[in-house]
Amino acid sequence: MDRFAELNAFCLVANNGGFSAAARQLGVATSSVTRLVDSLEQRLGAPLLNRSTRSITLTDSGRAYFEHATQILAALDEADDAAGGRDAEPSGVLRIAAPVTLAVRYIAPLLPEFARRHPKVTLDVRLSDNYVNLVEEAVDVAIRIGSPRQQPNLIARQLAAHRRHICASPDYLARHGAPRTPAELAQHNCLQFSYGASGHSWRLRRDGREVDIDVRGSLNVNNSEVLREAALGGMGLALLSDWLIRDELAAGTLVPVLAEYDVNPGDMDVVIHAVYPASRRGSAKIRLFTEMLAAALQDE
Repeated sequence: MDRFAELNAFCLVANNGGFSAAARQLGVATSSVTRLVDSLEQRLGAPLLNRSTRSITLTDSGRAYFEHATQILAALDEADDAAGGRDAEPSGVLRIAAPVTLAVRYIAPLLPEFARRHPKVTLDVRLSDNYVNLVEEAVDVAIRIGSPRQQPNLIARQLAAHRRHICASPDYLARHGAPRTPAELAQHNCLQFSYGASGHSWRLRRDGREVDIDVRGSLNVNNSEVLREAALGGMGLALLSDWLIRDELAAGTLVPVLAEYDVNPGDMDVVIHAVYPASRRGSAKIRLFTEMLAAALQDE
């Protein structure tokens, strides 16, 4: 059998957690994908997948093989891009990972136009507010909100600045008053985005001086739109991104407090950025997508 077809089928099964999903992505019968993976395991003489009626998981050998396999497929894509040249029409699959709300608001509207401009590219978009490992999940480019720290073998490209506001509804502020100093945040119901950590604090900076304030509240949620709706309903103070609540701030349905401070849940040098493997530096697909997204974000 075709070794590339085996490799591609195995990676799709691992990425999608099943043979049926991989078959749908390839546009073939499930039995064809099963035969390809079976052939690969027989050729290697080692099981790569744990099969059960409920799930498909990687064996220890499978995890090691998957890491190498995804690098091989990425290198093939990179070779295709390089052979075609910068001005060649891009083709193949572009796998994108992005935070849910940012993707719904800013990436989803771009997809039809990107598809019209680049009809030979197939987009595979994965939405999650969790940290995505590009190698393990075979992602070409991840869109992240945070501090673009230097990481081995990864390139981070800033797409847009990012600012957050502490805000609340007029009703909440009428009932509880607005905090006049960072320390007064401890007296308020501070609604939290759940980052998976046990403790919660907000960091505020003014005139180069930073202070961390431990905050508590009656809501922890891992979705920023739910957090916004809770703040709009008068539930408490929330720390929300400017791009998410711009209309509400303009309409006065949310009111910023402590506006003279820069604020974040952690590092202050937060931006919206794209991260991709250094091996994909010359990828036309990644360049064109990130350029389009950067333009859309900067227009806002």
